[in-house]
Amino acid sequence: MYGPSSKRTITENGKEILQKEAEAVRLMAERLDENFSDAVDLLAACKGKIIISGMGKSGIIAQKIAATMASTGSTAVFLHPADAAHGDLGIVSHNDVVICLSKSGTTEELNFIIPALRQIGVRIIAMTGSRRSFLAEHADLVLDTGIEQEACPYDLAPTTSTTAMLAMGDALAISLMQKKNFTWKDFALTHPKGSLGRRLTVRASDIMAKGEALPLVEESASLTGLILEITSKRFGVSAVVNRDGCLTGIFTDGDLRRLVQKGGDFLKLTAGEVMTAKPKTVTPATMAKECLDILETYRITQLMVCDAQRHPVGIVHIHDLITLGI
Repeated sequence: MYGPSSKRTITENGKEILQKEAEAVRLMAERLDENFSDAVDLLAACKGKIIISGMGKSGIIAQKIAATMASTGSTAVFLHPADAAHGDLGIVSHNDVVICLSKSGTTEELNFIIPALRQIGVRIIAMTGSRRSFLAEHADLVLDTGIEQEACPYDLAPTTSTTAMLAMGDALAISLMQKKNFTWKDFALTHPKGSLGRRLTVRASDIMAKGEALPLVEESASLTGLILEITSKRFGVSAVVNRDGCLTGIFTDGDLRRLVQKGGDFLKLTAGEVMTAKPKTVTPATMAKECLDILETYRITQLMVCDAQRHPVGIVHIHDLITLGI
């Protein structure tokens, strides 16, 4: 602890605490053994639920781990150990896997239900800092989350220990997600709300301008006609199509400025002569996230939406994505 006359600032103290917790996680990573991969395999093979339990601060971490697993493709729920002893064990079936969190491995409420869990027939993964504890000795697998000291100056308040458990839980959840080949498209199904949900569920067909709003001319169109089309539709671009209506290129207001800078009698040129061939396109089924990735990668502001025959059916502008909060 630092007294009021100490030259150490609160910021320096905060840095020291963060460094202690980071070091604890680093050391835990170094100790990680085959029990971790065995735990991921066990969770991946689980035909029932993943039930995560802990008391006090460990219980709060258990709730977060359960929420992370549930959002990344695993059926996971939190079970309060005290409530479990008074009837909530009824949610547990023999096909489940239970993860128990306890710094000391001697949490009374948690250890009280261990015999009942064993009788039900579940597999138990212990996340604890004591391999010689009651919890560790009665678990199928033990994940070592031991620390040397809490960040609390009295070594009492759960701080570094809960950080270690949280990090281990994240490692389990993400490793499990990867083992299950859980993709961002799967992620969209569990996150339909907010900007994240919109990025993962909205498709180009949902936001594209179409019909009369779509800027489009044929290759034979004059440059004057092309400029008028860009101006009237206000997207800063026009699609250029051949006689069959298939997209062959685009022309943007930036292309026009470059033509003016070059000089010459450019107004005699046709759309087919000034267009940029083989522009970036998407399909109506392309996700909004993919549209945004393309726009950002190639530093462009609009994408033509084409059907399977390369007929332009819409246009997506980056402003549409910004308006939606994507």
